Amino acid sequence: MSAPPPSQPLRFAYWVPNVSGGLVTSTVEQRTDWGYDYNRELAVLAERNGFDYALTQVRYMASYGAEYQHESTAFSLALLLATERLKVIAAVHPGLWHPGVLAKLGATADQLSGGRFAVNVVSGWFKGEFTALGEPWLEHDERYRRAEEFITALRGIWTEDRARLAGDFYRIRDFSLKPKPLNTPQRPHPEIFQGGNSTAARAMAGRVSDWYFSNGKDCAGVTEQLTDVRAAAASAGRPAPRFGLNGFLIARDTEAEAREVLREIVAHADTEAVHGFASAVTQAGPSTADGKGMWQDSSFEDLVQYNDGFRTGLIGTPEQIAERIVAYKRLGVDLFLLGFLHYQEEVEYFGKRVLPLVREREAQLPDTPRQSAAVLT
Repeated sequence: MSAPPPSQPLRFAYWVPNVSGGLVTSTVEQRTDWGYDYNRELAVLAERNGFDYALTQVRYMASYGAEYQHESTAFSLALLLATERLKVIAAVHPGLWHPGVLAKLGATADQLSGGRFAVNVVSGWFKGEFTALGEPWLEHDERYRRAEEFITALRGIWTEDRARLAGDFYRIRDFSLKPKPLNTPQRPHPEIFQGGNSTAARAMAGRVSDWYFSNGKDCAGVTEQLTDVRAAAASAGRPAPRFGLNGFLIARDTEAEAREVLREIVAHADTEAVHGFASAVTQAGPSTADGKGMWQDSSFEDLVQYNDGFRTGLIGTPEQIAERIVAYKRLGVDLFLLGFLHYQEEVEYFGKRVLPLVREREAQLPDTPRQSAAVLT
């Protein structure tokens, strides 16, 4: 197994609410808006409150509580041009994008933003989007094979003078991209993120990705995934990707207040939309070779936050949440991808009340190997 990368300060990203309905499938009040004016203000606020990245979601058509959606790459560029430091990660689907076209867009966005563009390659879970657009729908492991080729092609076009690839899904023949994205001391090309919980996703991340995003997980789930991804990277002879963990954060002055917010969210769940989403993603696990996959063991409550964000347990007082965040860091988590109920208010609360406690506790960590899952029992 490859060694974990050197410890660095935890990084924080937030889910951009560029899709209507917020980050929970619930009719509870959410003082969050999917429009650009709100999101421009949010991006500036997040930048000022310690966030490093913003992940722009991708949905192409109405589904499961998300009636309206702004396209991810265009929205990402708008947020980049409204900020100074924030990096924006645009979610994209192989099968609906060609890697050469995305490489060109990404190079331009990276140049315009001074090297702050990144991509999240989503292998695809929503069959209805593909069939509605007349595009072939591949089963689970084939989608990940395609995504791996997509990333290989994307990186090649960004870094090679004349890119070539003879794959099963993409064929690149002496393709020359100019200008290329910026090559900086921090990264030779825009960072490439991917998600997925399945065995295929973990192996793919180890072979080709810069970052691996996990759905919300408890300590045992994080440790299992880290072990598998690092082993895959070692087998491929490359450094392990960094690890990002999804979490829905509810920070309040008392734990009782935070727990009551969670209870209200679930009590007002949009039952029809949650069950519709559950029905759409049930194939994610059973269609894999070994029966593992995204949402395979998710409960109804888990799916109210559609990336299992409640499971990470970032619910309580600022002190409780900071302790849990730093405990996850001891296991090997490098980044937290956070969702909130009332974005602008809660991002600011996080920056003022939670993040300083995280930094204090990080500074106290000994420079020792990352701890086992027992830390979070």
